[in-house]
Amino acid sequence: MIPPPVMTIFTVSSLPPNPVVKRTVSPVKGPAAATSVTAGRFERIYDPSVGEPEAWYINDHTFVRDETGTWHLIGITHAEPAAPHDELHLAHATAPALPGPWTKQPFALSTDRAAGEFHLWAPHVIRHDGRYWMFVCAGGPSPSEYRIHLAVSDDCTNWQRHPANPMVVDGYEARDPMVVRVGDRWVMYYTATTEPTGGHHVVVATESDDLVHWTGRRIVYTDPLEGTYGGPTESPFVVERTGQYYLFIGPDWQAYLDAAAREGRFNWTGYRGTRVLQSRDPFQFDLDGQVGFLDSHASEVVTDEAGLTWVSHCGWNQGGVYLARLEWSG
Repeated sequence: MIPPPVMTIFTVSSLPPNPVVKRTVSPVKGPAAATSVTAGRFERIYDPSVGEPEAWYINDHTFVRDETGTWHLIGITHAEPAAPHDELHLAHATAPALPGPWTKQPFALSTDRAAGEFHLWAPHVIRHDGRYWMFVCAGGPSPSEYRIHLAVSDDCTNWQRHPANPMVVDGYEARDPMVVRVGDRWVMYYTATTEPTGGHHVVVATESDDLVHWTGRRIVYTDPLEGTYGGPTESPFVVERTGQYYLFIGPDWQAYLDAAAREGRFNWTGYRGTRVLQSRDPFQFDLDGQVGFLDSHASEVVTDEAGLTWVSHCGWNQGGVYLARLEWSG
């Protein structure tokens, strides 16, 4: 059973709210392209329940291809039903090609309370400088003090926690990091809320020169909906394409709230729903720029060896991880 929204007061424990941050990229000049973003049919590529005596799920996850050509899938995992605060391990599977076949591997990482970890959510892995860098939400002592940690690996299999952890401490339940190069710096996007009492659900960007030292707390998208738990800005993923930037966020939280108000209980309405927002500026998105709505949850965008772009779907009660071709038109 998915827990209901929890209205809890918090304070942001780190990062100045209105920092002066070096501009790393200039907005692209000219009007934004009238692009429509759609997905083809989702096909399951990995079922974590295979070989298990019970059903398992994969939630927020990441794909990365190593230097040998092997693909890695790392993500939140647990036996059904959903138990978000008991998600203590990160699933790991490998494949010779993105569509598979995928082979289950031992957990990529498991929670270490001595390292300040309470659970492990939403890993994102990049390859840089001959190493693999995993950013992951490690939970925190309170929802206002959620920690984003870094682990590094030379082979994308054996991971060591970075001694400088945490990279970020923020609330409410700041999570779902995604790291990408923008201009001359690294940018980490993650989901949070605006005010110490909760407030609007937002996507935040923080910046780094070295992937270890992160500065600034810049809100790049503010949703009209307010609250604490959950919200419509989860799983932020930013893609640059032909000078335009695309922010993928979800789920359809308004549909969830409407269904709960109508029926007085949780149902799966809105769980699958990813908005795609377009902007000329990677630090400014709004709903006026919506160019797509995908039937997916916790989507990642991944490009294969042939240059084809795919979008993923997963989640509680979804039966595994799925891929569909991502189509850009207009």
